[in-house]
Parts: sequence; structure tokens; C-alpha cells
Amino acid sequence: MLTAVVLAGLFVTLLLGAAHWAAAATPVRVDGSMAQRVQACTACHGRADRTTRQGYFPRIAGKPEGYLFQQLRHFRDGRREHAGMAHLLAQMPDAYLADIAAHFAALDAPPPTPTPPGPDGERGEALATRGDPLVGLPACVSCHGTALTGLAPAVPGLLGLPRDYLVAQIGAWKTGRRHATAPDCMATVAQRLSVEDIDAVSAWLASRPVPPGHAPAGRPDAGTPACGSTR
Repeated sequence: MLTAVVLAGLFVTLLLGAAHWAAAATPVRVDGSMAQRVQACTACHGRADRTTRQGYFPRIAGKPEGYLFQQLRHFRDGRREHAGMAHLLAQMPDAYLADIAAHFAALDAPPPTPTPPGPDGERGEALATRGDPLVGLPACVSCHGTALTGLAPAVPGLLGLPRDYLVAQIGAWKTGRRHATAPDCMATVAQRLSVEDIDAVSAWLASRPVPPGHAPAGRPDAGTPACGSTR
């Protein structure tokens, strides 16, 4: 009797195993549409018809096309660190990444709801709009545009981004985990910011509403430094 039970169990196991391998062998249909290409992107960054999730993931809809393409290549090639992004993009050629960048740059997804500016809102606003001459710190608006919505083709906007994401990115520039070719303007800026200032300016930026018609402004004028982070 025991032998019969064992054999019956083995038979069921073999059947289940065969079903599993048959399912695994069934090819996944890939239609090549843009909607299918960006499914992994929208899982974290949000669809075109809704805001991104609050927390760490940045809003990428409407960012400058050149900036998005550049960052996708940096993740793929290991110049910007993020294990998940690197794995996702590892086999994607430049032309594929360029199509994805163009897709998201053309979107106008509603921005997230602004969050409170925190207790150091005045300091955060001062850093973003005027900088701090005492430590040679330029204002955010001097490179990211007077409306802080970015500059085409490669300078990103700073509005509509979660505070935690901003803190993490400025912190990465400060510690050297994120870097660019010389001149590495963002590294210089971040190293002149205290931890308290990073928190203050990040909280203030996250508290600002994204203005209507928030497309990146035109090319920066001749006085804007040609930072390595834009290449």
C-alpha cells in the first residue's frame, strides 16, 4: 500500500513538473510596442495618466529628452549606480534607449502633490533661489532654470521630485557615489552643502508645485557653466 502511495505521489510530481516545463517553454509574445517596452519603467516611475508613487522614485515624464537618454546610458554602462536599473538596461542598445527617452520626454503626467517645506523652509528657499555667497554656493536656479523646470537639452528640472530622492541624489554627489566628467559641477555644489542644508533645500524643492506648462526652458545662455554632468 505504501509503495502504491509513493508511486502515485511520484506520478503527480512528474505531471506537475511536465506542466511547469511546458508552461516555461511557451514563448512570451512580444509585440514591440512602446507600452510594452516601458512596462518596467512605469512600475516604479508611474504611467502617463497618473503621478508617480510618493517616496524615492522620481517623476521622469517631461524631463529633457537628452537628459533621459544620457541617464539611461549611464545606468546601463555603470557610470551611475543602481543595480536594478543596470540589470534592466544591460542588453538595450542606444537606439532603443533613445526611443524610450523620447517617449517619456513627450509625456505630461500630472505631478505629485507637494509636501510640506519643513522647519528650515526659508533656508531651503534661499539656497535654491539665491545660493550662499559665503561658501561660494550658486543657486539651483542658476543652472536648472529660473522656474526650476530644467533646461533643454540635458539639464533636469527639480520640481515634482520626492524629498527622499533629492536628498539621496545630492548626498550621492557629496560622497562621490555619483559623479560626472570634469568639471563635475554638482559634486562641487554638494560638497559645499552641509547635511542640514541638503535636507532644507530638498524639502523646499519638494514643497513647490510644478507650474502649468512646465516644459524645460530653451538652451542655457552663454554664462551657464558647461558641466560634465550634462554629457
